[in-house]
Amino acid sequence: MAVVETERHGQVLVVRMNRPERLNALNGEMRNRLAEIWTEFRHDNGLEVAIFTGTGRGFCAGEDMKESLQDGAPGGRRPKMEDPFMSGALEKPVIAAINGFAMGGGFMLVERTDLRVAVRGTVFEVSEAKRWLLGGYNHGHIANLPFPLAMEMALGFRFTSERFYEIGFVNRLVEPDQLMPTALSMAEHLLTLPPASRVNTVHMMRQMRPAPGADLQKLADALHEHGALSDRMESRAAFAEKRAPKYKGWDDPQDRYRLPTLDSVKSR
Repeated sequence: MAVVETERHGQVLVVRMNRPERLNALNGEMRNRLAEIWTEFRHDNGLEVAIFTGTGRGFCAGEDMKESLQDGAPGGRRPKMEDPFMSGALEKPVIAAINGFAMGGGFMLVERTDLRVAVRGTVFEVSEAKRWLLGGYNHGHIANLPFPLAMEMALGFRFTSERFYEIGFVNRLVEPDQLMPTALSMAEHLLTLPPASRVNTVHMMRQMRPAPGADLQKLADALHEHGALSDRMESRAAFAEKRAPKYKGWDDPQDRYRLPTLDSVKSR
């Protein structure tokens, strides 16, 4: 069984993650196959729009925790080649057809897409606060959300597709049987546009998305290391073993009061 399936509908490519027994969690094999498929899509002149979806109850559950535990390192295996969808090199528009759970890295896949259709009742979660030493501080900022909503997202609270539709993160909210027809209809609209207009407009809109500045990125890098690094694997082990985690917090308890600051990282 292929971990990623594809279907051609004229100039539209459907890319379907296919590990339903694991809610399409991103293992190394899937990451490599996605990188290959997005590269092929980018360079295929017969394809202009992609629809990204999943098989079963999940769009994508994010990092494959069991694989990370086997490897003894957090974050999952990186693909062997550049993934133009994740790197931003892909010029063609991608529509997310969100069929179920979009958690952690799965949420980040949705975030990379240009237009989004979601099934009613779908659950989204930015999981970084649960798995790392810094929560997903940038996701709400990228989505232009007000501070309280961005904070809620960063701290790992779950959102439904209904709520995301209300705040503008999702374009269309549909019943399950209308997911692919709606996504294909949106793709057909894109194909009515002059090709250069479609590509140029998508490129321009992507460039206008907010992003943290260089100093804030340095602060984030420092905070990712500020604490007991062992807690990162403990969170994954507890998840896999279906138990409550036993966190240490800081190797030195006084580090709680010695947080890195913008001024401290600027001086480095």
